[in-house]
Amino acid sequence: QVQLVESGGGLVQTGGSLTLTCTSSGRSFPMYTMGWYRQGPGNEREFVAAVSSSGRSTSYAASAKGRLTISRDNAKNVVYLRMKSLEPEDTGIYYCAARNAPWITQREHDYDYWGQGTQVTVSS
Repeated sequence: QVQLVESGGGLVQTGGSLTLTCTSSGRSFPMYTMGWYRQGPGNEREFVAAVSSSGRSTSYAASAKGRLTISRDNAKNVVYLRMKSLEPEDTGIYYCAARNAPWITQREHDYDYWGQGTQVTVSS
């Protein structure tokens, strides 16, 4: 069983920056594809970014490109989501997800494990 714990959320003004961290338990972390998803107020959960097990490949939602960066440190069992130039539309609960396969997918149902989420609020 894999446990994922997100941290780093908070309140930030428009144009600000935040870095989210997802810490994973277990020794299989280097084998997992990792993803970040967001659920805004009244919206369904949507894909934000993903990184392959090696860290060499990444994928982003169109709204995230150029502003958000996903990365991982397999030695520390963590994945990061660095966010800059934040906008009110970025507000939501951010979830970390793990997939027991090395290649990237944006499809939510392909992920096997989920964290509880961390709240990000961007004020205008």
